[in-house]
Order: sequence, then C-alpha cells, then structure tokens
Amino acid sequence: MSGGDEVVAAPVGPPQPLDWKFSQVFGERTAGEEVQEVDIISAIEFDKTGDHLATGDRGGRVVLFERTDTKDPGLSRRDLERMDYPISRHPEFRYKTEFQSHEPEFDYLKSLEIEEKINKIRWCQTANGALFLLSTNDKTIKFWKVQEKKVKKISDMNLDPSKTVGNGCIASSSNSSCPKPCLANGGSSDRSCNYFGNDFSFPPGGLPSLRLPVVVTSQETSLVARCRRVYAHAHDYHINSISNNSDGETFISADDLRINLWNLEISNQSFNIVDVKPANMEDLTEVITSAEFHPTHCNMLAYSSSKGSIRLIDLRRSALCDSHSKLFEEPEAPGSRSFFTEIIASISDIKFAKDGRYILSRDYMTIKISLGCQLWDINMDSGPFATFQVHEYLRPKLCDLYENDSIFDKFECCLSGDGLRVATGSYSNLFRVFGCAPGSTEATTLEASKNPIRRQVQTPSRPSRSLSSITRVVRRGAETPGVDANGNSLDFTTKLLHLAWHPAENSIACAAANSLYMYYA
Repeated sequence: MSGGDEVVAAPVGPPQPLDWKFSQVFGERTAGEEVQEVDIISAIEFDKTGDHLATGDRGGRVVLFERTDTKDPGLSRRDLERMDYPISRHPEFRYKTEFQSHEPEFDYLKSLEIEEKINKIRWCQTANGALFLLSTNDKTIKFWKVQEKKVKKISDMNLDPSKTVGNGCIASSSNSSCPKPCLANGGSSDRSCNYFGNDFSFPPGGLPSLRLPVVVTSQETSLVARCRRVYAHAHDYHINSISNNSDGETFISADDLRINLWNLEISNQSFNIVDVKPANMEDLTEVITSAEFHPTHCNMLAYSSSKGSIRLIDLRRSALCDSHSKLFEEPEAPGSRSFFTEIIASISDIKFAKDGRYILSRDYMTIKISLGCQLWDINMDSGPFATFQVHEYLRPKLCDLYENDSIFDKFECCLSGDGLRVATGSYSNLFRVFGCAPGSTEATTLEASKNPIRRQVQTPSRPSRSLSSITRVVRRGAETPGVDANGNSLDFTTKLLHLAWHPAENSIACAAANSLYMYYA
C-alpha cells in the first residue's frame, strides 16, 4: 500500500475438516464370500510421485497399480487450452501388473518354516522408464525391476504360405512322394526324405521350402518384473521394516535386535549399525519394532522399541553408542503400571514427516495419557508435540484382547504430504483421520466401504499438562467405551492394519482383508 502503510496478515485458523469420498475398490468381496488367507493384503505403499501404488499380500505377491486420471487424454491443443483452469480431478488407478515376489521356504538348520508373506514394500528411484522397488518377507529382501518390454512378432516370411504344405514340404512332384511327415524348415523324421545327406550341398536357387522371417515388427508391449538382487542370510530374527535412504544408493533392514545397512548394488555384504542384543538373552528388555531413514538427511535414522521409545541416531558417529543418539520417550506415571503396560506401549510403526522434523508413531494404547497415535518434534525433548486417542475405549477389555491375541495387532500410521493431518487404522475396518495443525479439532472416523462417512467426533482440546510456547499437547478423539463413533459394536476380527497417504494429495489407500479401498477429499 502507498503512504508506508503496512499490511497486517489476518491470523490463519486451522484448516476445515476434509470431506472424504469413496473413489475406488479393488478386490471387493461379495456378501458371504470367504477370504483366502493368501489374498489378505499385508503391505501398501505409494511411490514418491503418487502415480504408482504397490500392495503385497500373504501369498508373497506384489500387485502394482498406476494412476490414470493425470495422464494426457489425447485432446487437441485447442481443447487443452480451453481446459486450462483448475479442475478437481477424481483420482483413479488401474491395475498395472503383478508378480510373485517370495515363495515359502524352509530353514533346515533351524527347522523353521519361512512364510512368503510380504512384510514391507518400499519404492526406489526410477530410471529409464523402469520402476524399482524393494520387498521383504521375514528373512529375505529382494530388489525388483519392472519394465515394459516390446513383443516382437514376425509379420512377413520369405515364402508364400499358399505354396507350402504342412510344415514346409512343397506341393510338387519331387516332394509328393515323401511318405513321412516333414519337419520345420523342410526336414523330415525319415533320413530318406531329408534334403540333408552326408554329401549335402544347397541346390541352385536355395531350398524352396526353407521359411525365413523377412520383416519383424514390435507392436505390443508387456510388463516384465525381474529380480535384480537378493539380500539374504543377514537376519537371525524376523525382518519388520525396510527403509530407503535419500542418497538413492543404500537402505536399511531391521529385525527384532539388529539394523543392517545395505548398498543396493551389493547383495552379499551388509553393515550392522544398531545391535541391541545383550550378551545374555535373559537380560533382554526391549526389541526393535520399526526403523525409518530420515527423508532428507542421509546420515540420520530413527527406530522404535517395544518399550514405547524412539531413538534418533547419526550414522556419522558411532551408531552403537548411546551418547550419539537422541531418545524420545514419555515417563511412566506413578502407580499406572500393570501387566499390560509394556504390551500396549510397544510402538508398531513410525513415519517421518515430509520435511523430516516430525516423527509419527503408533502404539496400541499408551498408558499415561491414553495415546494411540503420537506426533513428535525431533527438536524437543519434553514429550510428543501432539497426541491423539484411538483405542482408549478398549482399556476395560485388555484381558479379553490379550486372550484372543488382538492386543498384539500392529497398526500402521501415515501423514499427509502437507503435514496437516495423520491417519491410522482400527477395528471393524475403521480408520481415523486427525488434524494436527495448531487449533485443529478434526477427528474423523471412516469405514473401509463404498460409504465411508462416519459421524465426526470433535471434542474440545484438553491439555494433559501445562502448555508453553514450545510444547503443545492435544488429546482428542475419545469414544464411547466398546462402540464406534456411530454407536455400533466393534468387530475385533476385522481390522484395518495397513494404509498409505498420497504424497501430494488428500487421498488415502487402505487395505481391508483382501480389498483395497481408495478415498479422496
């Protein structure tokens, strides 16, 4: 403005809750259809562009989907210029290809069956139009290349088929007396009817029945998946996570007690960078539950433990030394310890935000402030930046959940690309979306179905302790004990464990048994 007047920006409030809509479903079950164990989806992952989606199942298969609504529709330039205005595209994916990544194996030394189930999938950098990804089961990691190959077909031969009989014998008096069937290229099963003798020489003008391709054309294309590397024999315990490094050359794999660093081009050697195995296994107090590379700093990674802590380490120093790592954990409230304390405090999944400053973690239910999902600021030591209740209503049912093993379910979590929302799964094929922007009260419950909308649960923000200019803790999303947001009884046999948020748009893909549901807002 003129006159030296300053423009004061109006305070920006929290974003409005999103209006989620059903987009697509793949593998939808009909009423009463029984789900095969091998068809249940066990991993799901978007690539960095969001144009491709990969799922893995318990049968060891990897299925790829590609986005179709962002591609050029093939219109003329005038039509494209006429359409040059913002359009809310409906995200659409289509089936691309699938391949068998892992097969069931048997470890004869340990008398152990190794399942083919895909535990994790991670996309790697693309090159020359080919897609690259890592997939792992309990013991073996594989590096896959998926590329289009042109199928070559013979379109013209050097001989008119109408002048040949059978497999190449010429319909002439010289060959009509041949009593034996002729083979390809003029041969025969009988030596007496074969051109080729001991003193063979080509007759003048060549063999009239020798058919050779003259024109070869490439018309069709097919997708071919090829395993480029196999990273095996480096983990004594089940692999629970893999993560790509931002350098595009290395990745980590983690099991219960160790984290190994690999180079994508070297499959017979890895480096152990974290080892929590004690000298005496009777002294074991915690195990590694998840590990993730920092999205921008190639020397930093975080891993979570079964005791509910997250440790951030720097690979430029000794990763095996606790003094060179940063620990995030909440102190246990006095008198709150019970038999289930460590079980429900175990973190099942961690994710870095896109900018790398925040870490999202998911546990079953944190005992102190009844957490189900936490957002940590790696620049702070005083506790989580925000907390969101997911399973507080299950506290009275912990004994029953322990008896039917539901208390050991491992739910995943994800963040939106803009960092304003988080999502995680629950029982009865429900998933929750929370707003994590300052002042946001968004807490939406949706169901993995064609009609996902559930009543939004919004409660006033309640600090669990005194707030300061540095720390903000929000608790919201409380539910009526034993029922979902609509008052319906929860089904603990149907659970939504795996979901992924599109890296650039408000679009979520989630797995309910063998069905892949996709939603957008």
